[in-house]
Amino acid sequence: MTAALGTRYGANYVPSSNWFYSWLDFSADAVRRDFDDLASIGLDHVRVFPMWPWIQPNRGHIRTKPIRDLLTVIDIAAERGLDVAVDLLQGHMSSFDFLPSWVLTHHHRSIFEDPDVRDGIASYMSTLSRAVADKPNVFAITLGNEVNNLVPFYSATPEATRDWASGLLNVVAEAAPDVLHLYSVYDASWYTPGHPFDPADSTDLGSLTTVHSWVFSGAAAIDGPLGPATVSHADYLIELAAATATDPARPIWLQEVGAPQPHVPATDAGEFTTQTLAHIDSNPALWGVTWWCSHDLDRRLLDFPEHEYDLGLFTLDHQPKPAARALERFIAQQRRPVTDRPAIVCPIDPRTQPERRDEIAPGSMFHDDWVRQRQQGPVAIVPPGERADTAYLAARGIDRVVIPR
Repeated sequence: MTAALGTRYGANYVPSSNWFYSWLDFSADAVRRDFDDLASIGLDHVRVFPMWPWIQPNRGHIRTKPIRDLLTVIDIAAERGLDVAVDLLQGHMSSFDFLPSWVLTHHHRSIFEDPDVRDGIASYMSTLSRAVADKPNVFAITLGNEVNNLVPFYSATPEATRDWASGLLNVVAEAAPDVLHLYSVYDASWYTPGHPFDPADSTDLGSLTTVHSWVFSGAAAIDGPLGPATVSHADYLIELAAATATDPARPIWLQEVGAPQPHVPATDAGEFTTQTLAHIDSNPALWGVTWWCSHDLDRRLLDFPEHEYDLGLFTLDHQPKPAARALERFIAQQRRPVTDRPAIVCPIDPRTQPERRDEIAPGSMFHDDWVRQRQQGPVAIVPPGERADTAYLAARGIDRVVIPR
């Protein structure tokens, strides 16, 4: 099942019962109920998150039961017409970090630079990738969820993180050659000078580019939950990614986007969803959208940030929330893409000038210019070196170039 105009719409799967701790007490019936919810609103895929330390508790030992449970989840999705993207290295999830003991305490070793650790991770990724590769509804494998969130544990250079990601993507591609192979980062890679994951790596490595749009990173503070900077933030990130790629036709997956409280109050979540989707819908680079997340988080589970508890499309008792209904309505619409649009010239080239990333962060002068012009309709972003390249502009559906302030 595919959405209108080929764009894919899905959800990041957060189990309604016991969050990701549910992998420790796996229930196929609980998964069936959750996936029934997602299929009911017309979604075509789910992104699932097996937990690394529970599958590979020792560098030399990979447990088979959680892999069987993962395969059961994939089969349950197939029964409901849902395709599956599998993330491997968890890694970082909802402000918690899940790392096996063999990279902690007395065994503290960098996951990015220690050769033995990298060999262990490669073994884990190869094993899981081979296990899921034959499932016809598995379409993508991601190295892990926002792997750059692990930088505070293990400092690294841009060269080291690039080599790490490139090497492991090769492992996944060899083990599962017929699916998309990807890696994902949170937006410090796009906005924070000195961050060791560079923007160019997101657009160069893997089968396509992923972006994660979270308005609590600064956009919502500019003009509120339904302000222009907030509802256009996902489109802005997609445009930055498109401007950074050397291939003007490289597709971009909005792999995470959601309505976090209190930045987006519950009363505004439906409208925030509708407006966010309307802004990205006309972007020719958009490949798919995966909403964060499927289900709310039980408040009996303690110590999560407040914004994590109510991000679900569905409540814990499987009732659709306003964001779910807005997403359902949007998927059902028939829409026509915008092929010609103006472009604004970026003041930096994110590919070659990552040390100047703060000049394109939310609240920067450039971002303000783009948001102002975006209110009149779709606006592309182009790097300085491509502003006069007619072939490049035509490939991205750009009909004229505007110089910002």
